[in-house]
Amino acid sequence: MHIHILGICGTFMGGIAALAKAVGHRVTGCDANVYPPMSTQLEAQGIELIEGFGVEQLDLIPDVYVIGNVVARGNPLMEEILNRGLPYISGPQWLAEHVLQDKWVLAVAGTHGKTTTSSMLAWVLEYAGLAPGFLIGGVPENFGVSARLPGEPRQEPGGKSPFFVIEADEYDTAFFDKRSKFVHYHPRTAVLNNLEFDHADIFADLAAIETQFHHLVRTVPGKGLVVANGREDSLERVLKRGCWTPVERFGCEGGWQVGEVRADGSFDVMFEGKDQGRVAWALLGEHNRMNALAVLAAARHVGVPVEVGIAALAEFRNVKRRMEIRGTVNGVTVYDDFAHHPTAIDTTVAGLRAKVGASRILAVLEPRSNTMKLGVMKAALPGSLHDADRVFCFAANLGWDAREALQPIATKTVVGDDLDMLVAAIVTEARPGDHVLVMSNGGFGGIHQKILDRLA
Repeated sequence: MHIHILGICGTFMGGIAALAKAVGHRVTGCDANVYPPMSTQLEAQGIELIEGFGVEQLDLIPDVYVIGNVVARGNPLMEEILNRGLPYISGPQWLAEHVLQDKWVLAVAGTHGKTTTSSMLAWVLEYAGLAPGFLIGGVPENFGVSARLPGEPRQEPGGKSPFFVIEADEYDTAFFDKRSKFVHYHPRTAVLNNLEFDHADIFADLAAIETQFHHLVRTVPGKGLVVANGREDSLERVLKRGCWTPVERFGCEGGWQVGEVRADGSFDVMFEGKDQGRVAWALLGEHNRMNALAVLAAARHVGVPVEVGIAALAEFRNVKRRMEIRGTVNGVTVYDDFAHHPTAIDTTVAGLRAKVGASRILAVLEPRSNTMKLGVMKAALPGSLHDADRVFCFAANLGWDAREALQPIATKTVVGDDLDMLVAAIVTEARPGDHVLVMSNGGFGGIHQKILDRLA
């Protein structure tokens, strides 16, 4: 089969391209911005990339067009596909029909932590010898790739693993399918990590997102498992709307809990009040401990003993762009992190604070997501940055006044819409021993390297 992917350079669609190529299909694709690293990754796999959405691409005559959710009506190539009545399908549906069919799918859903938790879960299954396939919205450092097909498990050589871990996004599927992506995946093991309001460009309120999560719960079989954050009222509301599957909760009494946390970051794991062992690892923060509990529960459901899961977590190396150190110059360390929702910003800064103690944290923020650009979360921003010593906010292309929103912390905040001027302000402020934490869900104009170059 020859598939042509519209919007191929996003992490999700790029992952589908890699999986399709591995299955044996011919894969081509296009996007508005074809640039590294995704372009080089795809080209290295023999996938032909085309810049833009020109109608001349119809001359490729693929068997089907796979449509990413960045493609909207008015896109010239999409319009001609519709006019000619050519076959097309969404990325999630193609994935469900051609890769996930007959797999034991472990889906990780939630507003925060999906990429880290999916990566962690895939690694635990890999460590246990189960050779899972996966599709993750980031690059787990234990694997070095964001997607792969299931391999040959150690315990049962000669066949492919039935397990597939997927980051289950609640964002919509395509312009012609406004359901959340995750309803296509039909998981047997579903992790519901947390649930807050986000994606204000497509959801009216939290209740609308809860409805989509309930649609996901409806697809989990009775012999499956739902692993749910027991601290989230929103998830409790989702489950009370109907659940036909056993539920294991984490973060609450009677379920999976964090026991004693030691100064070195290690912590005890408890389940149903009984000690299960101690996780000794390099990750920081309560949010990552909660992620670990969810992973241990999900892995146990597919037969991984808790003690094996705990041993695997000790060797988990996290995901690129999750508190990733980009460099240290003249005593100043620069980090890159994907945080963009106020809750994620808060936990990220708090995690770094736990690591660096009284050292200064210079938080550098780009409110880039659709939700942040709309200003829906602006009132929560000052509180999310309370642990930072200095705050630098890039305010270009916002539909709201960042200076006004950050007024409660104005004495420690610099707001600017010129990237080079903001870099200059950060470098002027930085001194040996400082930690510069850059947070954005985009490339942020290469600000990390600009800061490092100026510091040198």
